[in-house]
Amino acid sequence: IYPRRESTEIVSEQVSIVLGKNFVLSFQETEGDVFDSIRDRIRNKKGLVRQMKADYLSYALIDAITDYYFVALEKLSERIELLERQLVENPSQEIINEIHKVRRETLMLRRAVLPLREVVNALQRPEVTIVDKSVKVYFRDVYDHVVQVMDVLETFRDLLSNMVEVYMSSINFRINEVMRFLTVIMTIFTVLTFIVGNYGMNFRYMPEIEWKWGYPVVLLGMLIATIVMLIWFKKKKWF
Repeated sequence: IYPRRESTEIVSEQVSIVLGKNFVLSFQETEGDVFDSIRDRIRNKKGLVRQMKADYLSYALIDAITDYYFVALEKLSERIELLERQLVENPSQEIINEIHKVRRETLMLRRAVLPLREVVNALQRPEVTIVDKSVKVYFRDVYDHVVQVMDVLETFRDLLSNMVEVYMSSINFRINEVMRFLTVIMTIFTVLTFIVGNYGMNFRYMPEIEWKWGYPVVLLGMLIATIVMLIWFKKKKWF
């Protein structure tokens, strides 16, 4: 697993390594990989690859794969930090879709690392004679790196789960704000509707029905009632 050079997308590819007494066979799905540095060391006779046996070469291949896990983790970390900022500033459906996408990539990376941890752990056991004792030290170092990758992935998964919860809380908060505003408007218009409905009844004998200032007084009363309710809502911090 490694990130594309031109984007932050994580690419998954299966690599099979067969370790024998004096040989190493590797199988890949596509062209292009993370082993260019090892090929360069073999061609230019750098490092211990040309001096050691097949077990060291298998270690070098697994170590190269593990190193690129850290590159993928760095890319995922950058994307998670960006999503956190966007989630705080403006939570939207596009952000939650991106969060789910990063979660899928995190799970994909975890599924790839988990079998590797078991393989590396098995190769450094005393009963495995195909790997020399001097090389098992290197495999122990790779195992520590793989465990570190697993710990970081668990942290990422927890962060992404918390981000989903934050998004849902933000949406619920916005819905509550809208409902609170609508409740204020509904309460105000309920009082005004009561006043208008009361004076809209078609009874012949009603107080103030023939009073010259009846209409302005009713309008003024409605305005005062509205202002009083707004002041009361403001004190209650409803808006």
